[in-house]
Amino acid sequence: MAQSRTAALDEMIEFAMEELLSGNNQRKRAMVRRMAERWPGEPALALVYAVTSATGTIEDTFDPSIQDPVIPLGYRLSALISADVHAVQSMGQVPSMAGDLLHFWRRVDPLFLRLQ
Repeated sequence: MAQSRTAALDEMIEFAMEELLSGNNQRKRAMVRRMAERWPGEPALALVYAVTSATGTIEDTFDPSIQDPVIPLGYRLSALISADVHAVQSMGQVPSMAGDLLHFWRRVDPLFLRLQ
């Protein structure tokens, strides 16, 4: 079980990096929703970790003097996902899964569903 979780997390990080570096604004905006749809059985915090890790890797890879807009975007998305995870868990869904975020977005806060 732990090995499959690690493999899924690695795939999530790779996916987030590809989307953030795609140069396609539509792909960047839809990234979080697509991750939740692709990995609904993974912990919701795994999305936060994957996006944060991908962003950190991008930040470490490029010259710090270059102001790449995907870096603040990645960290902003991580913070927004974290807030949603907190909201879902505050409503009693502990631990929350990525699929729970999809339900939350449909019922309460459609931000990630509107970003396409």
